[in-house]
Amino acid sequence: MSDQQGRTIAKTNVIREKLARGEGSPFQTYRALTVGEGSLWSFIRYEILTTLLGPLPGAAGYLLRKIFYRKLFKSVGNGLIIGRNVVIRHPGRISIGANVTIDDNSIIDGRGSGRQGIVLDDNVLINRNCMILAKTGPIHIGRKTSIGSNSVIVSIAGVKIGQSVLTAGGLYISAGSYRFDNPDIPVMEHDAWSTGPVEIGDGAWMGTRVTLLDGVRVGRGAVVGACSMVNSEIPAFGIAVGTPAKVIRMRR
Repeated sequence: MSDQQGRTIAKTNVIREKLARGEGSPFQTYRALTVGEGSLWSFIRYEILTTLLGPLPGAAGYLLRKIFYRKLFKSVGNGLIIGRNVVIRHPGRISIGANVTIDDNSIIDGRGSGRQGIVLDDNVLINRNCMILAKTGPIHIGRKTSIGSNSVIVSIAGVKIGQSVLTAGGLYISAGSYRFDNPDIPVMEHDAWSTGPVEIGDGAWMGTRVTLLDGVRVGRGAVVGACSMVNSEIPAFGIAVGTPAKVIRMRR
């Protein structure tokens, strides 16, 4: 892969490598995983709130999380709804707009999102059992976008999803890869690598179990059929299906 244009992400910036080095005590490692840098009080507050309120069922759980989880995030608008057993990591790097819903058993992990962080704009819906993971790049999900249940969004060089995007269940965005130049060492020991961010334009629709590979762009208003794998650009208003996905016709 050394002859392809892209960006190398040093292995030292990948969380697996940081854990493997075993630096610091188990307490320091856990704190780094959950809240990152910050005061001891912010860590204690995180532990108390997520332990007591995270699994709390019913209307009481929704109400208490709506009130007290606000203190965890970088910023948050009105009308926040957070379901049961939602895992929030590095909440100080997560910005949430108004009327955002994060359903049960989802994970929002901002640990590698940098200064841009994870941004969920107004009226975003994250359905249950989703994983939104910023490993070494930011994630931005635009206004009124709905992420289907059991979806996985992994950011290495960045993920940007536009406004009013509809994704069915099982969306998988794999924004990043690994070099494998040296066959004498395991692939996981190579540096991570990316050709650039993954982007989905405004008003697009991703069908059930669509996979988007590293560096691809899906244009505005495009439609990608169920179980398709996208490894190259889909133009605006294109309708694409297959593995790899090919444009079969245009909406316009």
